[in-house]
Amino acid sequence: MKKIKNISIAFVSISIGMVSMYSIMKKQLHLISEMSDKHLALFRMMAQWVKIKQEGKNISDYLLKEGYREVAVYGMSYAGERLVNELDNTDIHVKYGIDKNADSIYSKIEIITVEDVKHVDAIIVTAITFFDEISEQLRKHIDCPIISLENILYKI
Repeated sequence: MKKIKNISIAFVSISIGMVSMYSIMKKQLHLISEMSDKHLALFRMMAQWVKIKQEGKNISDYLLKEGYREVAVYGMSYAGERLVNELDNTDIHVKYGIDKNADSIYSKIEIITVEDVKHVDAIIVTAITFFDEISEQLRKHIDCPIISLENILYKI
């Protein structure tokens, strides 16, 4: 009888452990899947950027055609820095960058948080997987066109 009780306790303990591990692994797999989707979207956007460069087209020409001469860049990671560099020495002035980690980012332009935005002709969002949330947050602080870098690249 004692042996059956010990086996039952072991079985219940193992079952609880397996359910706990399944829950933890499911959360981890979800996070990995989200990161994978984000990086795939970034890869596709950057591939489109290379394609338009190979075709001799420029983001600055598109922005001028749309009437944007002074812009801000939201998201100062890889794509944001590349955009700032591409617009350097063109007729487009990048007035500042916007990033939630403004205090820890070094750049050749001023980096501020959403709460400190100043007037520009348009804000270009480089964080493409969170565009809707970022756009909504920015609209609370500024009234100007908020456009996705991804959309620009596919319209050129």
